[in-house]
Amino acid sequence: DGGAGHISFRREKGVPKGGPDGGNGGKGGDIILIADPQLASLLDFKYKRSYIALNGSPGEKYRKTGKDAQDVIIKVPVGTVVKDLKDNVLADLDDKNKTIRLARGGDGGRGNSEFATPTNQVPRVAEPGWPGREFDIKLELKLLADVGLVGFPNAGKSTLISKISAAKPKIADYPFTTLVPNLGIVKVADQGTFVVADIPGLIEGASQGKGLGIQFLKHIERTKVLVFLLDSISTTIAEDYKTLKNELLKFNKELLNKDRLICITKIDAWDSDYIKELNKIKFREPKTKVILISSVAGTNIEELKLAIWDIVSKNREIENG
Repeated sequence: DGGAGHISFRREKGVPKGGPDGGNGGKGGDIILIADPQLASLLDFKYKRSYIALNGSPGEKYRKTGKDAQDVIIKVPVGTVVKDLKDNVLADLDDKNKTIRLARGGDGGRGNSEFATPTNQVPRVAEPGWPGREFDIKLELKLLADVGLVGFPNAGKSTLISKISAAKPKIADYPFTTLVPNLGIVKVADQGTFVVADIPGLIEGASQGKGLGIQFLKHIERTKVLVFLLDSISTTIAEDYKTLKNELLKFNKELLNKDRLICITKIDAWDSDYIKELNKIKFREPKTKVILISSVAGTNIEELKLAIWDIVSKNREIENG
């Protein structure tokens, strides 16, 4: 809230009881959110959920205006989406230092010096401060990455990101090793770099919250390219791809409008005859490139990086006009 106006009088010739000199109240503090690149999660908000700015100071005699309250600055990770409780987006803090003045503090009230008129030279009235805004919000974090790796648990996403970038995700031979998304920066020869996100493994029903569910599906909404990783050890590779696409479709149909690549992983487990059979798998998407890789052996990794870079660079050219 703003500070209250003040009632007081100073001695003044010709004015009964002296002239009014009560000052105005100060403004209440604002609540401001700012995107900080040094933060990586919203974990702090698990422990502190309420933020309150102070009231402005009341006005004083001698027409002194009350002091404005300090603003409350709340730092959030870059990529934070601010929503109201009806899921309306209030702000998308997708760049460093991007700011939203979320709640404005109340204005200060008026002191009695503001009410003096020729016919009312001794006003004994002042206004209270005006209330500030108060409401609840939801915060969602969506990673800022060019490329999202999509696949079932143990499809080789973490191994791939560790091979093509300096990221060091936890890797093990059991499902759901990755519990949080990992980001890696990939350098492509002398051409440039792109950011890849290792999204925790999806399962059928993820769009309804099964497994790690929709808490990670939202991270691929910002990406320019989706790379579907399909485990060559599976006996239903084509069906696995359909299942993954179906989960994305149920979550957000716009995801399937993104450019994508199909990547069959772990081909180091097979001889050349079986690899030929893998090359014959029909995905019914003639425009979608299919690459067979082995992250462990390094097979076709450079080809994959170049294919991703080709799509990423073209998207950047379109965005930059």
